[in-house]
Amino acid sequence: MNLPDFPIPLNHLTARDAVLRLRGSKIREVANASLGKSDVLAFWFGEPDELTPEFIRHAGIKSLEAGETFYTHNYGLAELRAALAAYLSGPHRPVSSEEIIVTSSGMSALMLATQALVGAGDRVVEVTPLWPNLVEIPKVLGAHVECLPLDFSPAGWTLDLDRLLSALTPGTRALYINAPNNPTGWTITCEEQREVLEHCRRLGIWIVADDAYDRLWFGEGPAAPAFLDIADERDRLVTTNTFSKSWLMTGWRIGWLVAPAELAVQVGKLIEYNTSCVPIFVQRAALTALQSGEPVIRRTVERYRRARDFLIPKLNAIPRVQAATPNGAMYAFFRVEGMTDSLAFCRKLVVDAQLGLAPGVAFGPEGEGFVRWCFASSEERLVDGVGRLSEALSRA
Repeated sequence: MNLPDFPIPLNHLTARDAVLRLRGSKIREVANASLGKSDVLAFWFGEPDELTPEFIRHAGIKSLEAGETFYTHNYGLAELRAALAAYLSGPHRPVSSEEIIVTSSGMSALMLATQALVGAGDRVVEVTPLWPNLVEIPKVLGAHVECLPLDFSPAGWTLDLDRLLSALTPGTRALYINAPNNPTGWTITCEEQREVLEHCRRLGIWIVADDAYDRLWFGEGPAAPAFLDIADERDRLVTTNTFSKSWLMTGWRIGWLVAPAELAVQVGKLIEYNTSCVPIFVQRAALTALQSGEPVIRRTVERYRRARDFLIPKLNAIPRVQAATPNGAMYAFFRVEGMTDSLAFCRKLVVDAQLGLAPGVAFGPEGEGFVRWCFASSEERLVDGVGRLSEALSRA
């Protein structure tokens, strides 16, 4: 199917036009290169090498055995929403159940929030490199996405705050921020958040905060700095989150969002026309994760911290590799000197070294020259992977 050979103004795009212009997943493209190979050591996807804890799995099984196989409320089970409100009100401002909606994954939460806020021709700003799904979501609706890249040095990734504020001009509909960030691990500071929030308040710009990795945080405190810490219920703020990362529940597909009550009503309508509701047995498992899962999160954070502290020095010891230590999330996003086509580089790694990494260009042109490695893995697998990368680069 060919695209039209003439430019179409963004505010004239049909839904079909917008979909045709979406970029495909280059991570999937690399993974597809491994089809038929059983010996590939894969670190390309953002998920752990561990199962969901047994007590969480058992809660889902128990729900199914009890016959909970029917529809439920669009917004989610009342007890789960109440538990989420209590969970969030600990490290953040008090949150009410009415502001919370349970969604079919964090991905769904982001899509629903964007559908409720953004339309054709709207301008949104996103801090990148960034998970490609988040950059493409507004484009589905015909919006224009402007990317504001982070700066890289071996000391870490940093935000040019003045440049960001300058990009947030009158008429901008929304700012999207993912922190801790996928793929870099960059985390916005409290001071930066306050300046961004005040600026967006003055101009009436919505903030959509993807907090998927808020608990996978290697700094002080139980969670990374969040806009929920400083905003109030009247602010134009939507935060989204997921059970996937912190509770090792990637395949369960359940998340949530927090939004002002008047926007939450609109999101409820959209859920009716998207998924209708989240399966009850999945919600029961999520409720159990909230009630008894803090030890899981603490163990996971310490496991990832050890993996990070093991992997980053090993990567930096390889000639041509520059890796900064991430403040959060589960990724090393490292530069390979002289490498200008990360997609071809990662495809070759799969074929020649049986090593699966994600190409930096998958996270936008700002990520070209970099590679992402998910370190939510055992030390044994990391050792094997480093050896394969080192050998591959020595032959290049």
